[in-house]
Amino acid sequence: MRQLRELLRLKYQVGLPQRAIAQACGIGLGTVSAYLQRAQAAGLTWPVPPDLDDTTLEARLFAGPARVVEDRALPAWPEVHQELKKVGVTLMLLWEEYRAAHPRGYSYSQFCERYRQWRRVLKPSMRQVHRAGERLFVDFSGKRPCLVEPATGEEVPVELFVGVLGASGLIYAEATRSQDLPSWVTAHVHMLEYFHGSTAIWVPDNLKSGVTRAHAYEPHVNRTYEELAHHYGAVVIPTRVARPQDKPKAEVSVQIAQRWILAALRHRTFFALADLNAAIRARVDAINDRPMKGVGVSRRVLFAQLDRPALRPLPTVPYELAEWKPCRVNIDYHVEVAHHFYSVPYQLVHAQVETRATASTVEVFAHGRRVASHQRLTGRSRFSTQTAHMPHAHRAHAEWTPSRLIAWAEQSGPATGRFVAGLLERRPHPEQGYRACLGLMRLGRTHGADRLEAGCRRAEQLRSYRYRTVEHILLTQQDRLPLDAPPARPPLDHANLRGATYYEDTYADPSHD
Repeated sequence: MRQLRELLRLKYQVGLPQRAIAQACGIGLGTVSAYLQRAQAAGLTWPVPPDLDDTTLEARLFAGPARVVEDRALPAWPEVHQELKKVGVTLMLLWEEYRAAHPRGYSYSQFCERYRQWRRVLKPSMRQVHRAGERLFVDFSGKRPCLVEPATGEEVPVELFVGVLGASGLIYAEATRSQDLPSWVTAHVHMLEYFHGSTAIWVPDNLKSGVTRAHAYEPHVNRTYEELAHHYGAVVIPTRVARPQDKPKAEVSVQIAQRWILAALRHRTFFALADLNAAIRARVDAINDRPMKGVGVSRRVLFAQLDRPALRPLPTVPYELAEWKPCRVNIDYHVEVAHHFYSVPYQLVHAQVETRATASTVEVFAHGRRVASHQRLTGRSRFSTQTAHMPHAHRAHAEWTPSRLIAWAEQSGPATGRFVAGLLERRPHPEQGYRACLGLMRLGRTHGADRLEAGCRRAEQLRSYRYRTVEHILLTQQDRLPLDAPPARPPLDHANLRGATYYEDTYADPSHD
């Protein structure tokens, strides 16, 4: 209004032409002409009456003839806001539907502007528009519930897992023993069963059970967690480190869980995790059934309208927890998993591989290809070795068994078979006698099967079930002697041996008296 007063002064007091007035006031020539026309129509000249303040002057100058404005139908903005969350729905489509119902309604630009003005009054956490069935936010609560140990009365803190769907805001919560990988995976499985489906994207925080290496651009997702997401047809996209604004839905849902679950249950005592989760489930259902401010309907109603039709169906086969572990193949072509040892092809000695262990099986992968599969062992420090994984020399040795060795020995004769059986029986473990049996094979190839049979028969008579006994019999050719004859011993000839005649001559000499 200050410029209007100056414009009137320059026109009626100074008498400048309109072009000069436009240059002096820094406004367009058309604006000067329009203002002067309005001033003339309102009967204003210079000086302006002193009782006209700026508001009155503006009202008098810009007052026009009364126009009858049709009362336009106002769109239902909460419905518009929820419809925008559905896949493929845009403001243009909603405006066309609105104009079809109200032909004299707002224009598209006014429709968009008024929607944006309505949306500004919502909470900041609701400004992100999430498509139906698109995102699922998960996190652990910083505040934890507690169980009471029945024997000691000691309080044992447990964790509170919280998940929320992006479009409808449907909440899930569950108490777990810890934040370890099995608890993290099990809570996800229970949550998806509660939702009866899965979204396309999972958005976790950067805890170790979900993200092994946090990074702003290329985070490394835990292999088991990634496999779980693939099983349900989803992909994991972690938030940035220390960026809670990336998951406002999760932050708000955790706050709701703390206020309406933990605080509501603070006076109750729980001794078992199952009892605590039953109480939590009742509180979760109450939260999801309560109407939300600003939207006017409950989370469960929104879930039925938005997320439920868009969720991906659950697979028919339930997910089996599998823990992945990088490891290196030892020199004995075995890898260690939970204090047990499993074989891989011997060509992979010293190679870097990955193991996938479930409750029933252990699989080994090299460069993404499965190279070995074993039944999972129980106990401690046991070996699972497959013959196909062994080198040829090791394989031949591993194929020997007590029954096979005895069967081989009986081919030379019954005495050889009995000797081998006795040799194996006298060892704390039969495998300790395998090398001795292999030595007997060598003796049979060197001296022949007949001599080996005779040698074993004589060793059996001596009750000496040792490889060296048979070797000595064959080297000294005692196997050629009759079995009833005592074994001949060669006379000993040594300078220090006097013999029996020495003592007879000594005591017969009288000079020794």
